[in-house]
Amino acid sequence: MAYYKGMRVNAFGLPVFGDSHRRRVKKKNRKRNFYHTAFCSPFIKDSPKNLILMYDVVEEKKKERDWFRRQLKNFDYIMIQRSVWVGPSPLPKEFLDYVKEIGLQDHLKTFKLAKAYTGKESVFK
Repeated sequence: MAYYKGMRVNAFGLPVFGDSHRRRVKKKNRKRNFYHTAFCSPFIKDSPKNLILMYDVVEEKKKERDWFRRQLKNFDYIMIQRSVWVGPSPLPKEFLDYVKEIGLQDHLKTFKLAKAYTGKESVFK
């Protein structure tokens, strides 16, 4: 029997009703959903953005990379390029401990800026 948008359908694509549509076949080797910890931003609004964070996370850790991006947005970081962000510092110790725990620490580099980033700097003068 075929499924369309979660509902059983016959050969013509019409829904099949009855008790039989409630039974689902469990997929074998299905990955377990894993939800990462969410951290609240310790920074006040409009904190000086004086930390550049660069990362290169492998495709096998896609969930962790996406979680990391969401956390950077939560911490009021600005994306300069896809994997280069600038924001306030220092990052919370609990956050860095968790990053180490999920195996992203070796994929990150941070650089402290001498002057806060405003986004209005001109490269060409």
